[in-house]
Parts: sequence; C-alpha cells; structure tokens
Amino acid sequence: MLTELIIHNPDLKKLSNEGYVLQYTHSYLLVHKVPYVTSERKIKRGILITHLHQSGDRTLKPNNHVAYFIGEQPCNKDGTIITAIKNDSGPLKITDQITADLTFSGKADDADYYEKVTRYVNILTAPAQAIDETVTAKTREFIEPIDENSPFWYADTNTSKAVIIPISKKLEGQKIAIIGMGGTGSYVLDLVAKTPVAAIHIFDGDIFLQHNAFRAPGAAGKEKFFEQLLKTEYYHTIYSNMHKHIYPHPYYINNGNINELKEMDFIFICIDSGVIKDEIFTLLEQCKIPFIDTGLGVQDIDGSLKGQVRVTTSTVQKRDHIRKRVSIAEVGENIYDKNIQIADLNSLNAALAVIKWKKLFGFYNDLDHEHYTSYVIYTNETTNEDFSV
Repeated sequence: MLTELIIHNPDLKKLSNEGYVLQYTHSYLLVHKVPYVTSERKIKRGILITHLHQSGDRTLKPNNHVAYFIGEQPCNKDGTIITAIKNDSGPLKITDQITADLTFSGKADDADYYEKVTRYVNILTAPAQAIDETVTAKTREFIEPIDENSPFWYADTNTSKAVIIPISKKLEGQKIAIIGMGGTGSYVLDLVAKTPVAAIHIFDGDIFLQHNAFRAPGAAGKEKFFEQLLKTEYYHTIYSNMHKHIYPHPYYINNGNINELKEMDFIFICIDSGVIKDEIFTLLEQCKIPFIDTGLGVQDIDGSLKGQVRVTTSTVQKRDHIRKRVSIAEVGENIYDKNIQIADLNSLNAALAVIKWKKLFGFYNDLDHEHYTSYVIYTNETTNEDFSV
C-alpha cells in the first residue's frame, strides 16, 4: 500500500526519495528514525506520525496541523521542552500495534505532507543537530510493512481520522449473515459493509424489482429493472466496491440449506415468514449463535400511517423471550407481516439492529443489555425490555 501511495503522490515520493524512513497503516504515515533531544540532553530517535487525508490512493491537502510522536518529550539542546509544538494530550492508542506517547500541535497551513512532515522533523531535529551535526532523519533504512489484512478495498480514513481504530477492531473477524435482502436487510448490509468484519453472507431468492428501489439504500438506475437481477447479485455488485468479502447466496433459507448458518458468528434475520424463522431460531440456539430478528408493522389508519419497528435480540445470556416477541405463524397473522414498507422505517429498523449488534461486541457502551427494542411512530417513543441482567 505504501508503494502505491508513493507512486501516486509527489509529496510522499519526495519524502521517500530524500531518504525518510516511511511506513503506512490504517491511513497513518509513520516516519521512523527521527532524531531528537531528551531532557537529559541525550540524542534519541523517535517516530513521527500523521494522519493522511486521502481520496482513494491520492493524498489531499492536510486537513489539520496535529501530529503524534512515539518517544520521550522532545527538548531544545539545553534540555528545556520545545514549547512551540507541545500539546497537553497524553498517550493515545492509534491502532492495536501503535500507541503514541505525545501529541504535537504546531499550527501551520501545510500545502502537502512533504511540508507537514519536514516542518515537524526540522523542529525535532534542529536541537539534535546543534549537538551533533551529523544526525539526520534521512537514514534510508528499510522498515517492514505493517500487514493490515484489511477487508476494504481502500483505507478506512473515517475511523482513523476519529482515532477509534482499536474500538472498530472489536468487530473484526466476524462472519455475518443477513437473511432477507428486502428493505430492512439491504440497509443492514449498507451499514455492516462499512465495518471491518471478515465476511458478509447475504441470502435471498427474490429479483430486484422497481418497487424495491424505493425502499433500498442508494438510487438504482432504471436499466437495472430490465436486467432482472437477483437481489443478492444486485447488492453484491454495489457493496463489493467497498468490502472485499461479500458472498451472495441467491436462494431462500429452507430445510435443505439451513445448516449453512452454522458457520456464522452473528445473524440478522430480516424476513417475514414465521415458519422458517422457528427453524432458524432452533438451529441458532443449538449452535449458541447470537442473532437479531427485525420487524416492521405499518397500517393505514384514517388516511395516515401508524405502526412501529422492533429489534429482538437473542444471545446465550437471554433467549427465553424470542418466541413471545416474534410470531412464528404464517405470513399475514401478525402486525409485522403487513406489506407496507417505507424506506425511512426500513433504515431505522436496520440502524437499531446494527447499533444493538455493535453494543453486543463492545463497540458501543451497553448499559441495560436490553434484548427487545421497539419504536412507535405516532408517540415517537422507544421502549427497551427483556433485559439479560
């Protein structure tokens, strides 16, 4: 990845050509072997770190003046602290492998990353060169690249910019299944595809038709309706532009293929059919696999729509409520089987489900450990019930 960035960006290429020791991970540029002076007036070497503001494989103008440092507090040649860039921020965990000791804040309008890096390096190195004029950050040494094994085709600069990579990594390695790629399921995919899970398996046997476009994320071109694409194929094509490991299963879950779910770590159930739901519930309970069942019920009452969305969670900590909350009857026998679908409610249903999934794995703080949430439209109320603690 670093090689590609150097090829495409004159600012990084210039740093490399001049002999700076560069490394790249999670949208951060690390500059190794930077000389600096400690409070004991000794010369040591540290690592300067800056977040790269990127668009694809192109760097943009730096969007802030902040940098990070691994090492002791840099000082002037007399051992006094360099106050021009000093910041009160303490240690900051940037990735699982990298924790910065210090944060620098030297306000400047840098045109590119060559200017930003050399500006900080010059500030850090000048006192060291005053003691020993031969020291330099341009050592031309080789540093082993960091293996990110990213599931994305391009760097997640949103997570790195927010400095929440260690939190986001809590979702890594999971194999996720989404059963049903209708209105709610498609929005679940939209949200989960932006997380670093290991794989996303999508199950549905339906064709993507014109009415589906009005309750799905994005905006489908009208030519898509003539192609008669299966929903799994349609969504796989879109979201594989971002996530490397999306696997389409162009069929419904039934008794013949239900065992495929045994390989999953978490499952979102976004279908109406109650009978197969009961069989899915039973299998997942036996395999100790956590899951979320979503539901949307809307009715036309005197010329306006009334209804609610619900998220029912089942984990090893609590499962006794699931069949009380979710109907396992045939379609048409409960409120959630009404066929009024609205994009904003589908997206809300998906968002509540994904937020709960993230809470289960520590991405979000979870105070109540609720396993049932409902949102009622006309009262604008959210209710949490079925607590596991």
